[in-house]
Amino acid sequence: MCRELESLPITCLERAKELKALFRSFLQKPDLSIISHSHKTDKIRLNMDEPLKWRQSFENLLSNQHGLCLFRAFLVSEFSEENIAFYLACEDYRITKTSSKLSVKAKKIYEEFVCSDAPREVNLEHETKAITKKNLERPSQSCFSLAQEKIYTLMEKDCYPRFLKSITYLEISRQVKAG
Repeated sequence: MCRELESLPITCLERAKELKALFRSFLQKPDLSIISHSHKTDKIRLNMDEPLKWRQSFENLLSNQHGLCLFRAFLVSEFSEENIAFYLACEDYRITKTSSKLSVKAKKIYEEFVCSDAPREVNLEHETKAITKKNLERPSQSCFSLAQEKIYTLMEKDCYPRFLKSITYLEISRQVKAG
């Protein structure tokens, strides 16, 4: 095992192994079915046109349960899962209704993803971090909007094109064309 992996927390390594296994099971199923990670063990069928829609736009990928799951697993394999985790935390934050919950969630998101030396720090320039920190003085549903937009753009311009060239996506696309 390489030294970089040894320094990761065990939970991170375990999650990466789970997602790698999910990738593998996705590719081994000729009918492109996957196992749900809910309490049930029902099979969820991947519609044959889903992978083609993912190529059409990044938004299509993120709005699809299976596409999001595969993209997240891809980001784990590239050690950049914090980007999608931050994006999804912001999405959850935006739909929070009560101001007391907004304040608690805002602090948690900031400390986990935005502040310097955060455990899952996302790549934001100093100015965006400063604006986000100032927004936390009066938490609102939009206080992470700028930072979320920056991370969305980063994923769309950098990670998404690499995902579309990944072995996993190409294999799923090949199976769709063959099937």
